[in-house]
Amino acid sequence: MVTNYDDIVQLVHTFDPKRYEATRNYKSGAVSRLSPYISRGVISTRFVYEILVERFGDIRPFEKFVQELAWRDYWQRVWQVINIDEDVKRPQDNISHFEMPETVIKAQTGIEAVDQSIEELYETGYMHNHMRMYVASIVCNIGQSYWKEGARWMYAHLLDADWGSNALSWQWVAGSNSSKKYYANQENINKFFESNQRGTFMDHSYESLMSMPVPDILKPEAKLDVKTNLPETNANLDAKLPTLVYTHYNLDPNWNSEMIANRVLLLEPEHFERYPLGTNTMDFVLELSQEIPDLHIYTGTFESLRLLVNDAIYFKEHPFSSHFSGIRESRDWLAPEVPLEKSFFRYWKELKKTLPEFA
Repeated sequence: MVTNYDDIVQLVHTFDPKRYEATRNYKSGAVSRLSPYISRGVISTRFVYEILVERFGDIRPFEKFVQELAWRDYWQRVWQVINIDEDVKRPQDNISHFEMPETVIKAQTGIEAVDQSIEELYETGYMHNHMRMYVASIVCNIGQSYWKEGARWMYAHLLDADWGSNALSWQWVAGSNSSKKYYANQENINKFFESNQRGTFMDHSYESLMSMPVPDILKPEAKLDVKTNLPETNANLDAKLPTLVYTHYNLDPNWNSEMIANRVLLLEPEHFERYPLGTNTMDFVLELSQEIPDLHIYTGTFESLRLLVNDAIYFKEHPFSSHFSGIRESRDWLAPEVPLEKSFFRYWKELKKTLPEFA
């Protein structure tokens, strides 16, 4: 993945949204690969939208892609007001345990496309969004695992690790954030992931998958075993200056770029114990942070950082930063004035009214 800011902006300018709607669910579909940069706060959904308008003028033909940007904002809005670490709408039912199927962690499910995608996740930090749903369904609905450990496992390895969209998507698959559970069978996987496999535990009708016992291959359980390797502090701060606090969710090199200030990437060890990130993802964070001039790294708590600087502490609003104190600034949204609605499509209906290009 590129980490130079100019190269990232170029990706936004060259992405082809014309093929997105028709091909996005396929392994080789025209996906944008912009998600890691949005999740890390380098660019925003609004930034991507404005460049699309600049490039094409009439972006109504790309409504599906814009809708996907809106989904990202919607999950963030939900996260602002709901404890997403617990079942959101209803308890997940038919749970056998609270760990992970060991064969999923080891990429040994016997589903070739799935195992290949898990290996790719470990190697590159990428997993196709459609495959993420397949994997979550195997873990939660066929393997009868509670959703949270699987969500933490996937989050740990994704470059676009975003707890809001990840946790809420896993809950959607598991039925605790939706009206029903999501299932996919082998035929569906073959169709979208260029495989022709038969005879697997998923090679059944949907009705059979919904009622069958846990396959033997998914019965061995394992805990998530990921430790975040955090860098040492290298902060030499001037207490007379204001301080801009960056996190792994805000690595925007243009944020208050004209301000003369301490610039600090805060990495709180206790946070990463609860929500660990693997080596690839943390390396990606640190490489992106190099685009912020004169950035200091501080590994410690916000409270201990606060003792080193004056009260002029700036940070961007985020659920993981709710314990920060100082001058809180808003994130960039497609439409900041649109309130949270009970369903995404009601939210989307209201959001479209604020976008002149869809009027």
